[in-house]
Amino acid sequence: MPDAAKILHMPTSVLRSALAAAVVLLTFTAPAAAAAERVPALVLSEPTGPHPVGTTSLHLVDESRPDPWVAEKTVRELMVSLWYPSRTAQGRRAPYMTAREAQLLLENLKEQHIEGLPADALSGARTNAFTDAPALGHNRRLPLVVLSPGFGAPRSSLTTLAEDLASRGYVVAGIDHTYESAGTTFPDGHTTTCVACRSLDSPGFGKKATKGRAADVSFVLDRLLGPDPAWKGARLIDPSRIAMAGHSLGGASSAWTMLTDARVRAGINLDGGLHIPLPDRGLSRPFLMMGANSHKPGGRDATWGRDWPRMTGWKRWLTVEGMDHLSFSDFPLLADRISPGPIPGPRAVEITRNYVGAFVDLHLRQRPQPLLERPSRRYPEVKFWK
Repeated sequence: MPDAAKILHMPTSVLRSALAAAVVLLTFTAPAAAAAERVPALVLSEPTGPHPVGTTSLHLVDESRPDPWVAEKTVRELMVSLWYPSRTAQGRRAPYMTAREAQLLLENLKEQHIEGLPADALSGARTNAFTDAPALGHNRRLPLVVLSPGFGAPRSSLTTLAEDLASRGYVVAGIDHTYESAGTTFPDGHTTTCVACRSLDSPGFGKKATKGRAADVSFVLDRLLGPDPAWKGARLIDPSRIAMAGHSLGGASSAWTMLTDARVRAGINLDGGLHIPLPDRGLSRPFLMMGANSHKPGGRDATWGRDWPRMTGWKRWLTVEGMDHLSFSDFPLLADRISPGPIPGPRAVEITRNYVGAFVDLHLRQRPQPLLERPSRRYPEVKFWK
């Protein structure tokens, strides 16, 4: 397993993504074990939209391809969470992650000699979505946003973003890329681990992982938009208005997914180094790149500058002063309960939500967004580069 220092200082390599949501979180926040016992559970920021949020989980099996990480698995199995606007704010609040998933995430941290968080600070997190609440909407009227987490991270690591988009009238599909997360629990109770973590130093790892994620996204779209959809509320989705956003490796995979699946009309990369160069024909659909200072022009990660000229459609390149790699996920909210980072967790969540929300509102709903046209006095941390 790579150590935390390598991950923090090699942004252009595969290690830039590896175990990011697990390792970086505590490289700057871990207290003594005694103090950790007093850490309260994570509390997610409340959504800002007008609608209550419902959520459900899907177990999907792609029988057309084997698993890319476990040779004896002849099918690819995925767990997907859906968040959506709901008619009511009643029922049971959705769990953030299972106890086993939290335990595995923290075990990965111990392998990096980083420890101190109790598992129930994660598994007992307070979410804002209600399990299997009735969906609100009309047939083929709700845009869809697919979310892909960082390598090593579960789909739950983007819950604050997902809940906010759903409260604003989007269906959101968060994908756990099996064997790439520290732990993924399936309905029968078994939990897979990060088998792909053993291959981090293999030649072509980043390319393989990127292509695998694109295949996962296309399969999920097939199961949501096909004639026999996996979710009873799928009729609400407008198949002509789909975007993909991701963090770290998930963000890097957004561009490649758009090249291989024309259904994805717009894409967002949140602080992910790009493992596959864009082809000469370029990418002509809208794309937002938003990241930490390592992604400034001339920064440690040169892949954004390499591919920027080949993005020929609407595009923005933004960086956020004071935010680091994990600031674009849920984890700064947990870090605040131990030792606050440069930007308070709620502020980091607000920035990510508002810029992602503005992007999808512009490109999936054709609503003008001044926030994306010029620097904002409200968010002086956000720098426009090109």
